Parts: sequence; C-alpha cells; structure tokens
Amino acid sequence: MGSVLNIKGCGTALVTPFRLDGSVDYDAYTALVDRQVAAGVDFLVALATTGETPTLSPEEKVRLLELTRQHSGGRPIVAGIGSNSVPSTLANMSLLSGHGADAWLVVVPFYNKPTQEGQFQYFCAIAAASELPIILYNVPGRTGANMSAQTCLRIAAACPNVIATKEASGKIDQVEEILAGRFSVLSGDDDMTLEMMRLGARGVISVASNAAPAQVSAMTHAALEGRWDEAAAIDSTLRPLYKACFVESNPIPVKAALAGLGLCTDAMRLPLVPATSATHELMATVLSELGL
Repeated sequence: MGSVLNIKGCGTALVTPFRLDGSVDYDAYTALVDRQVAAGVDFLVALATTGETPTLSPEEKVRLLELTRQHSGGRPIVAGIGSNSVPSTLANMSLLSGHGADAWLVVVPFYNKPTQEGQFQYFCAIAAASELPIILYNVPGRTGANMSAQTCLRIAAACPNVIATKEASGKIDQVEEILAGRFSVLSGDDDMTLEMMRLGARGVISVASNAAPAQVSAMTHAALEGRWDEAAAIDSTLRPLYKACFVESNPIPVKAALAGLGLCTDAMRLPLVPATSATHELMATVLSELGL
C-alpha cells in the first residue's frame, strides 16, 4: 500500500480488447499490459471508463484485474469500482477485493446529479467500507455533476484513505484550489496534464498512453523532475494524439489507434460502436507522425 500512497507519473486507463464475436480478448489484453510495462508507465488503471467497464460481466472484471496484476511487473494497480449507488459500488468492491488492486478509483455518482453534500456523504460511506486507498474521480462531462474543490478537500480531510483525485473537470481554477489545499491531483485530461503538473499535479491517468505509453511517460517524468522544456517539447508532439482520442466518445478512437497498430480489434460493446473510417484515417496519420 505504501507505494500507492505516493502514486504519481503516468498511469494508463487500459482498454478492454474484444474479439469480433464480442468476447474479451484476454491474450490481447495481456499483450497490451506487457507493452505498457515495457514502455515504463508508473501504474495501471483497470476497469475504468476507457475499459468499457459498464459492459463487462462480473467474471470478466475479475479475470481482467487478475491478469493486470500478473503482468504488472510490480507496478501499482488502480481498479475502477464506481457506480451510482452505495450498494452497487460496495458490491464492485467486494467482487474485486483480493484480486490484485492496490487502490480503488471511484467516480462521482452519475445520472443522479448529487449535491455537494450528497457527494460528501457518498464518498465517506465508500471510504469507511474500504481497506484500500481511494482515488476520487471527477468527470462532470460524463456524470452530470461537478465535485467542487471544497467538497474534494472536505472528503480528503474526513477520510484518511482517500489519497488523490483524478480531475477531469476542465476547470483549472478548481485544480489550483485543490492543490492549494495540499491534496494530490492526477490529471484526467491528457491535453491538460502538463498545465496541471506545472501547478503541482502529480501525473495523469491517461487515455493517450494506451497508444503512446513511452511518450506520455517520458513527458510526465520530465515534468516531475522539473525539466519543463523537455516536457513541453514532448507534450507538443503528443497534442494531435490527445485531440484525436476524443473526436468520438472515448475509447472509440484509441481502440482505432490500437487496431491500426495491430494490437487488438476495434470492436466495441453496445451502446458504443467502432470508429468511423474518418477516425481510423485520422489516427493512422497521427500515429505515423509520432513514429509509431
């Protein structure tokens, strides 16, 4: 647990590869994890948004987490368990406990649109039930509710096992306020990572690093070590990839990228569908320019 308490650098929000018949391609998944580890990523994030987790069965979730652990090379593993009720989130925690996670990623409850007080009480209930550290995940574009900086810091003060927040609000003033409260922030938006790290964020949970793990890792490591010119130069080369990863709903474009690299199919599970031909062409151009 100690290493997770200092979680930083590049963590990849792993995709879940599917075969064309719709089944999980576990061989492709392990190869993807091996590629991440070989490229030097700092931690692995399984069963999050990018992994299409809402479409996975309980058995698939357990197997994917176990494979992540087996192929992690000792790196910390964060597993997504968030849902939109306390019982369902705790059920996910119970399902996955003992299968390899070092920390849980818990998203602000979606669809319900909880108030700030509701968010506070919800996260306190989850934290009280958890033996592992928890990373909050604020992504109002998907959940319909923003977690304010004050609420984030209030949760952190009340719950010692809440160790960081993944911020994907797009609100840089909010990030500054959380950092001023001396709480650990991880970027949840690839295109804002460098700006957030200049302010004191500790790294990123990245979508783009599925395709370019070595480059995103190198950028975050340069930033952590204060080599800002080097970090900015790498970030500049990655910007077309960041943008391309969100021309359709994540993870549709990044799966197109991985398909273009021959690492898995671009198959999705409904309600998501595979990338358009235009997205495939865009990703082919972007990957070529990155030398991938």
